[in-house]
Amino acid sequence: MIGRLNHVAIATGNLQQAADLYKTVLATNDQVSEPQALPEHGVTTVFVNTGNTKLELLEPLGDSSPIAAFLERNPAGGVHHLCFEVEDLDSACAQLTSAGMRVLGEPKIGAHGLPVVFLHPKDCGGVLIELEQTK
Repeated sequence: MIGRLNHVAIATGNLQQAADLYKTVLATNDQVSEPQALPEHGVTTVFVNTGNTKLELLEPLGDSSPIAAFLERNPAGGVHHLCFEVEDLDSACAQLTSAGMRVLGEPKIGAHGLPVVFLHPKDCGGVLIELEQTK
């Protein structure tokens, strides 16, 4: 069902500092995007293209940001979720739900302009999984 790894999301309390780390210290140079606010998801993102996948740097946006709660538990930041591509998001959700997995909410448009959903980490070995519809 799942396709390739689209990105690894990393929560940070300082998006600019994290982006600068990848741009200058780790020498990804022009592979770091400009910040993009996603109010529906409560985050501001920056993507770092590593060649074989992407890193999504996440900073809280707004008072109800899920990243804020994550950073309260993990003040230094850290890996927040893994995102895998699926060809048919609705079919994948139906299949996962029938297998007893918890799909968190309804699909929303994500940072790439495509529908995404999240799977409960307790159903995925402690890892928050994002599924993104392929184009």
